[in-house]
Amino acid sequence: MLACIGNVVDAATVARLRAALAEAEFVDGKSTAGFRARRVKNNEQLGRDHPDRGALDRLVVEALERNAEVRRAAWPRTIMRPMFSRYRPGMNYGRHVDDALMGAQPKLRTDLSVTLFLSEPGEYDGGELLLVTPFGEQSIKLPAGAAVIYPSILLHEVRPVTRGERLVVVTWIQSYIREAWQRETLHDLERIRNKLAAIAGDSPEADLAFKTLSNLLRMWSQN
Repeated sequence: MLACIGNVVDAATVARLRAALAEAEFVDGKSTAGFRARRVKNNEQLGRDHPDRGALDRLVVEALERNAEVRRAAWPRTIMRPMFSRYRPGMNYGRHVDDALMGAQPKLRTDLSVTLFLSEPGEYDGGELLLVTPFGEQSIKLPAGAAVIYPSILLHEVRPVTRGERLVVVTWIQSYIREAWQRETLHDLERIRNKLAAIAGDSPEADLAFKTLSNLLRMWSQN
């Protein structure tokens, strides 16, 4: 499933991240692209040796881990170390698919891709994230602090920036639930379970909803 989630990072944290990035040295984004993606990647990324890099990484990962809607949509087992990306006029990231396995050994399977926006939509022109889905192309440009989570199997691109600066954080999630349709089923069932708990918490139907969600998690989850 595709999920657009607002306020994953609050305004104060966005400001803190942006202040750090404003003073930071960026490097050519091709350095972290896979073999085929390297040919179409034209952006900049925060260097790995930035003195505050560990603290910035934790701010993002912990915000994702805390967010209830992220947990419902992704069932995250592991969230990879994020990348801080910058696009200035003329920069883009052509159509590609993310690598299936990433990171150091043992490598992690990329089930879901995440883009967290740090720039407001009015601060730049272009720069839309374009997803190629079975239902057609979807263009996404969210407010600062919001994130989009989508299956890593999708072809996608970042359209050229023509004005301003696009700052985003990207990362990937290995989910406890490998199949997208199973994650969507659990997401829907959890909403039903929570609604029943709120309006009829002592009912047999609420007990069945809790039981069914737990048993599906037991059956589908992977370590």
